Amino acid sequence: MIYLDHAATTPMRPGVWDAMAPFASERFGNSSGIHDVSRRAKNALEEAREEIAAMIGAAPMEIVFTSGGTEADNLAIKGAVWGPSDRRGVVTVATEHEAVLETVDVLDRFGSPTRIVGVDHRGRVDGEELVAASGPEVAVVSVMLVNNETGAIHDLAGITKMMKDHDPGVLVHTDAVQAFSSEEIDVDRLGVDLLSITAHKFGGPKGAGSLYVREGTALEPLLHGGGQELGRRSGTHDVAGAVGLATSMRAASDDRGRFVAEVGRIRDRFASRIDAGIEGLVINSPADDVSSHHFNVRIPGIRNETLLVRMDRAGVAASAGSACQSGAAEVSHVLEAMGLSPDEARESVRFSFGWNSTEEEADDAASILIDLVEELR
Repeated sequence: MIYLDHAATTPMRPGVWDAMAPFASERFGNSSGIHDVSRRAKNALEEAREEIAAMIGAAPMEIVFTSGGTEADNLAIKGAVWGPSDRRGVVTVATEHEAVLETVDVLDRFGSPTRIVGVDHRGRVDGEELVAASGPEVAVVSVMLVNNETGAIHDLAGITKMMKDHDPGVLVHTDAVQAFSSEEIDVDRLGVDLLSITAHKFGGPKGAGSLYVREGTALEPLLHGGGQELGRRSGTHDVAGAVGLATSMRAASDDRGRFVAEVGRIRDRFASRIDAGIEGLVINSPADDVSSHHFNVRIPGIRNETLLVRMDRAGVAASAGSACQSGAAEVSHVLEAMGLSPDEARESVRFSFGWNSTEEEADDAASILIDLVEELR
C-alpha cells in the first residue's frame, strides 16, 4: 500500500514504541502515588512534560496532558467559555476542524454567543474580520495554524496581535495538530494563550496529546475527579502516552529541516506529474503559505468517492478530507467555505505526505492516479 493519508494519521517513528513499552510493564506505576513504583512513573511523566514544554517555548506547568487533539480543543474552548470570567462568547473560522466547529455548535445550543468567520478562495481568514466579529462578551477566538485539508497556513502571530491589540482580555486558541511536523512552534512568538497538539500526526501514538495553557489562564475542566494536571484534567495519567508524545515530538523537531525540504520536494514532484498527466486538474491548496505535506486537488467529472475506492483497490491510500467525516460522500466544509460548490467539493481529493514518504511512492501513486482517471473518463 502506498500511504498518502498522513494528515489522518502517521506510522510511529523509530524508537517511539521502545521508549513507551517499559511503562506498560516494569514501570507501570500510577504517577499520582507516593511509593517508589509510582515515583518512577511520575519522574518519567514530568521529564516528558519538561521536554514538550521546551520544544514549544513554554514552561512545564503550562502543559496539560490530554487524550489527543479533540480533547485539547474541547478543553481550550469550553474551558474558556465556562471559566470564571463573565465572557461566554466564541469566535472561530469556517475552515476549522470538526473538533472546534462541533464544540462551538454545542456551546451555541447552550446559549453562548458564537460567530463563525468566512475565508477567501485560498482558505485564509482576514484578521480584521475576526476583530470585527469579536466583542466584550467573547471569551476565546480559535484559529488553526495549518489547515488539515488544504495545508493553508494562517498568519497566526499577526492575527493574535490584532486580537490582543483590540481586546487584551480575549483568549486566543490555535489547533496546531497539523503543524508540528513542518512548522517551528514558539508560543510566545505566536502570542497564543492555548495551543493543541496530538502525537499521532507526527509519528507518535494515538490517544496522546497536550494543551498548552499560558500561565494565568483560567479554564473550567471538562473532567472532574482526582485533580491531576493542577486540577485542569483529572484522570490517571497515561505515562506511556506522555513519553511517546515527548519522544515523537523530539524526533519530529530534529527532523523538521529534512522534512520540509525532502517531503516538500516529494509532494511537489507528485503534484507536477499529475498536473501534467490529468487534463483539467484544479489545485485547491494555495500556491503560497502552504505546508510542505498537504496537497488538495479537484478532478472535474470524477466523484472522489469512486476514485478513492478505485485507488484503494490499486494500492494507494488517500482521502476526501478530514478522517473525522463519515466518508468520501461527505461534502468538505473547508472547500465549500473556500467557494467550491458541493459538486466541485465531491470531485476533490486530499493527498498528504509524511516523514517516511518516498520519491518512488510518489511516482508510482501519480502513475496509478493518472491511469485511473483516464479509465474513469
